[in-house]
Amino acid sequence: MAAPASSKVVYEQEGVFIHSSCAKNDDQDSIISGVLRVIEKDSSSVVEWTQTPKEKSPRGLDHQNNYEAEWDMVNTVSFKKKPRSNGDATTHANGESKWSFQFSLTDLKSIKQNKEGMGWSYLVFCLKDDVILPALHFHHGDSKLLIVSLEKYVVLCESPQDKRILLVNCQNKSLSQSFENLLDEPTYGLIQGELLNRRKTFWAIHHWKKLKKDPYTATMGGFSKVTNYIFDSLRGSDPSTQQRPPSEMADFLSDAIPGLKINQQEEPGFEVITRIDLGKRPDVIRREPVSAEEWTKNMDSEGRILDADSVKQMIFKGGLCHALRKEVWKFLLGYFPWHSTREERTNLQKRKTDEYFRMKLQWKSVSDEQEKRNSRLRDYKSLIEKDVNRTDRTNKFYEGQDNPGLILLHDILMTYCMYDFDLGYVQGMSDLLSPVLYVMENEVDAFWCFVSYMDQMHENFEEQMQGMKTQLIQLSTLLRLLDSGFCSYLESQDSGYLYFCFRWLLIRFKREFSFQDILRLWEVMWTELPCQNFHLLICCAILESEKQQIMDKHYGFNEILKHINELSMKIDVEDILCKAEAISIQMMNCKELPQAVGEVLGMETSAVTTPDSDTGEDESVTVMSRSASTYQNLSMPVTAANGTRENAQQMAVTHSAQRLTPT
Repeated sequence: MAAPASSKVVYEQEGVFIHSSCAKNDDQDSIISGVLRVIEKDSSSVVEWTQTPKEKSPRGLDHQNNYEAEWDMVNTVSFKKKPRSNGDATTHANGESKWSFQFSLTDLKSIKQNKEGMGWSYLVFCLKDDVILPALHFHHGDSKLLIVSLEKYVVLCESPQDKRILLVNCQNKSLSQSFENLLDEPTYGLIQGELLNRRKTFWAIHHWKKLKKDPYTATMGGFSKVTNYIFDSLRGSDPSTQQRPPSEMADFLSDAIPGLKINQQEEPGFEVITRIDLGKRPDVIRREPVSAEEWTKNMDSEGRILDADSVKQMIFKGGLCHALRKEVWKFLLGYFPWHSTREERTNLQKRKTDEYFRMKLQWKSVSDEQEKRNSRLRDYKSLIEKDVNRTDRTNKFYEGQDNPGLILLHDILMTYCMYDFDLGYVQGMSDLLSPVLYVMENEVDAFWCFVSYMDQMHENFEEQMQGMKTQLIQLSTLLRLLDSGFCSYLESQDSGYLYFCFRWLLIRFKREFSFQDILRLWEVMWTELPCQNFHLLICCAILESEKQQIMDKHYGFNEILKHINELSMKIDVEDILCKAEAISIQMMNCKELPQAVGEVLGMETSAVTTPDSDTGEDESVTVMSRSASTYQNLSMPVTAANGTRENAQQMAVTHSAQRLTPT
C-alpha cells in the first residue's frame, strides 16, 4: 500500500513479522509477513503495518484463515479486544483475514522492546486508549532505525520501572537534566539568524517538547527567556498559530503539565463566583517576632509546650527571632511532637541519629563496581553533585570551595535517596533543604526536618505532578473569586493556566524572596494558619500587587512571564503576609463563599448542612461564616508593631480556633 501523494515515507522496512499462536489445529506459530512504514503527513505523522501479499509471504501464512482478532503477546503482554476498527484485523468479503493497522503518533503512549540476547528484535506499540498492538518482529534487524525515525516526531525516554519500555513525552528521565543546558545547544542560535520560517518553527517545536518533557527544570531556570523565542518563532512563522483563539492556545500550553485543565469559564459553578461581593477587606497588623522569653513562658518544667495553638498563633503573626528557629522549627515541621517532654525529645533524637547513619552507610558503602550496575543511584548522585554546587553559594554558610555546608547538603540529599528511593532526588529539593540545614547546623536534625517538609511537598516532585496540577487549579479558583476581570485578561493573553506560578509553588517561593525572608515566610506557613493552602493566598497577594502594571501596560504572554520572573528578590515579605492574611479574613467572612473556594481553604467540614435543616444552603453558609468570625477574633494582633502588649485575653485558645487548624 503506497503512501498518498501528499505524504512522505520517512521509514520503510520489509520483513517485519507478526507471530500468532491462535491457529486451532497446529501448535506451531503462524508467521505473517508485512511492511512497516512511518509516513509524514501535514497534520500528524502515522505508523502503519501492512501485510505482504500471500504469494510473497513465508511458510505459515496458510494458518491465517483461522486467525482471530486477538494476539498472544510476547512476555504475557495482552491485546485488548475492541470493536474492529483501525488497529484491528479486517476481514474481507472473500473470507480472508488481511492484517494491517495504522495509528497516529499523537496516539502513541509507549513502546516495549525485547530483552537483549533473545533472538531477533521486536517492538510492541501501546496506544493512549490502552490498545496494545501485536508484537512486530524484525527478522532482518533495523528496529533501532525505527526508534531513531520516531524520535524526530515524539520525545522518548526509558521507563524508570522497566528500561525495555520507552515512554512517549515522559517527564521522569528529564527530571535529572539541567535546563540550563538547553541554552548551550548549537540550535539556540538558529532563532537569532535570518533563517527560513519553517526551520524556526521546527526549532521552536523541538524545544517546546523539551519544556513539556521537563517542566521542573524549565521553571527553575530561564523559562521565560526560552519561551520568548519559542512563541515569537511560532507566532511569526505559523499563521494558524497566530489565528488560534486563546482557549486553544491555553490547551496547547497546558500540555506542559499533562492532565492540567484550567478553563473555569466552562465549569457551570464558576459563573457564580464572578457575582459574589466579598465585602471590605480588613486592615492587618503584624507583630514582632516571638522572643526567647515568650517561648520559655509557654513551656513547663519538663519541657512540654503548654499551649501549642497560642504559640502557633504568635508565630503566624510575627515569626520567630532567629535564636529560636533551631528549636522551634523541629516542632513546626513535626519532627518533635508539641506535647513531648524534654527527655522524650532527647531519646527521639538518639533513635533518629542511629536510623540516619544506618541509611547514610548504605550509599557510602556502595563500591565503584556496584555503582556501575546501579544507574538510578548514579543518576541521583550526579544530579545532586551538580545542584549542590550551585545552591545558595552567595550565602556564607555555603560559599567557597570544599565548604562543610556543601558536604552536609550533599550527604543529606544522598541519604534521602536511601530513605525514599522511589522518589530519589529531583531538582528543586536542594532549595528546600538549604534553609533547613542553615538553621539546624546539624546533619541529623536537618535530615529529619527535611523529611517532614518533603512529606508535605512530596506530590510536587512526583512523576505525574499531581500536586502541581491540583495547586494550579486551586489557585485559579481563588483568583477568579478575587478578581474575575484579571483572570479574563490572563486568559486573553494565553496565560490563564498560571504556569508562570509554577516555580513559586514547586519550591514554596524559595527563589522569589531573600534567604532571610524565606526563613520568615516558611515558619509562618508551617503554622498551618489561618487556613489550609495559605501559600495559595500568598500567590494571590503577589499577583494582586502586580496586576495593575500587567494590565495597564497590556503585557502579553512573553511580558507576563518576564515580569513575574523578574520579581525575584524584590517582594516585601511582611507586606505580602499582611495582604494574604487580609484576603483570608475577607474570604472567610463572606457569607456566600462558593463551595469550591471553601474546599480549597479547608472549610468544607464547617459547611455541612444539618439533616433536619430546612434552610439547606443558607445553613451551610452560616456555619462557614461563624468559623471565619472566630478566626478574625483570634487574628487580632497580640503585640503591636512596637512590641507592646495589647489584649492578653485574645490569646486564649478556644475550641472554635482548633476548627481552623487543618488536621
